[in-house]
Amino acid sequence: MRREIIKMGVSHSSKPPVFDQNEEVNFDHFQILRAIGKGSFGKVCIVQKKDTKKMYAMKYMNKQKCIERNEVRNVLKELQIMQSLEHPYLVNLWFAFQDVEDMFMVVDLLLGGDLRYHLQQNVHFTETTVKLYISEIALALGYLRSKHIIHRDIKPDNILLDEDGHVHITDFNIAATIKEDTQMTSVAGTKPYMAPEMFQPCLEGHPGYSYAVDWWSLGITAYELLKGQRPYHIRSGMAVNDIIQLFHTVNVNYPSTWSAGMESLLRKLLMLEPQHRLSHLSDLQEFNYLSDINWDAVMLKKVIPGFMPNKGRLNCDPTFELEEMILESKPLHKKKKRLAKKLRENRRDSSPQSGQMQRRLESVQNEFRIFNREKLRTCQDQKEENDNIIDEKEKIEETEDGKNNNIVPPTYV
Repeated sequence: MRREIIKMGVSHSSKPPVFDQNEEVNFDHFQILRAIGKGSFGKVCIVQKKDTKKMYAMKYMNKQKCIERNEVRNVLKELQIMQSLEHPYLVNLWFAFQDVEDMFMVVDLLLGGDLRYHLQQNVHFTETTVKLYISEIALALGYLRSKHIIHRDIKPDNILLDEDGHVHITDFNIAATIKEDTQMTSVAGTKPYMAPEMFQPCLEGHPGYSYAVDWWSLGITAYELLKGQRPYHIRSGMAVNDIIQLFHTVNVNYPSTWSAGMESLLRKLLMLEPQHRLSHLSDLQEFNYLSDINWDAVMLKKVIPGFMPNKGRLNCDPTFELEEMILESKPLHKKKKRLAKKLRENRRDSSPQSGQMQRRLESVQNEFRIFNREKLRTCQDQKEENDNIIDEKEKIEETEDGKNNNIVPPTYV
C-alpha cells in the first residue's frame, strides 16, 4: 500500500538528502505524494519526509482564508492542544511550521480511512468490533480528561483507522481546555452528535457542560456504527428548542438482535442527564459488559480488530487527487513559483486594504508556534541515556565505597 502511494509521488533520488541538524523543519523537507482530503479552509495530503523516508499526513491551511473566516484562533488553539498530547488512539502531531502563505501541521498517517467513509461503503460493523472501538476511544477520552481537554466533536468523520483497523481520534479544531470543577457554556460541535446539555446554555440559567458530552457522542457514534443510522434524527438546520424537545419525546429503538450488554452500555452512554451518564474511563472499565476486556492488551494494540480496512487501495474519496491537480487554484507542487510571484506583487501593492491584511498576516506569523516531535524525542532519548550513565556511575561509586564498610572504626579515649 505504502509503495503504491510513493509511486504516485514525484520520483526522487534514492539517496536521502542531508539537512542541517539546527535547521527548523519546513516545506522543503517533505515530498508531496497525493491529496487525500479537505475541510472548510484546510486540505490534507500524504507526504514523505525526505531524510527519514517516513510517511505522514500533512494538513495545510491558507492564512488569508483563515483570517477572512475568523478561524485563526481555532487553528492556533488546535496547534497548542496537539503539541501537548501523545496517545496510541489519537492522531498525533509531529511537526508544525509555516511559510508566508500557509500553516502546516504534519501528523500520523492513517491509511485505513475514517468511519464515515466505511459507513458510506455499507460496511456492517459487528458488535465485537464496535465493542473494541468503544474501549479504544474510551482510553483516549480518559487520557484527554487527564489533560483537562474536551474534544467536542466525536463522530465517525473524526475517527480514523490505521492499517490494522485500530481507531484514532482526529480534528481538535473545536476542542477546549477546561479548568477543574468548571463548566463550559459556548455552543460548539456537530448537532446530531451533541449532548443535550450542550444545547441548554442557549436557554437562560443553565449551568453548562463538561467532559460527559464526549461520552454521549461516543454513544451516538457506536449506535450508528451498529445500526447504520443515528438514534435521534437531528438535522443541522434544526432549531435548538426542537432538538431539546426531540430528546424528551423520542424513545430510542434498540434492535432485539443486539446483546443485552451492548444495549445496557449504550443506554448508560445516552442518558439525558450528564450526572447519570457513563463519563469516566473507570466507569466503563467497571461496567459488567466490558468485564472481559483486557485493558492493558487494548492499550498496547494487542487485541485484533474485527474489521480490517482494505490494504490494496486508499480508503478515501479519489476525487481529492483530481481536484488538487486540476481544480485547485493554488496547488502545493507550484508553491515556490507562486510565493516568488506573490513577493513581487506585495512590493508593488501599497493600498490600505493590502496593508491591513499584511499586518494581520504578520500577527499570525508571530503567534504561530513551530513544533518538532522528532527533535523532542531525540533530546529525550539523550537525556535518558545521560541519566542512565550517571546512575551507573553512582552505583559503581557506591560499590567501591561499600568495600570498606566492614572495617571497625578506631576507638578514641
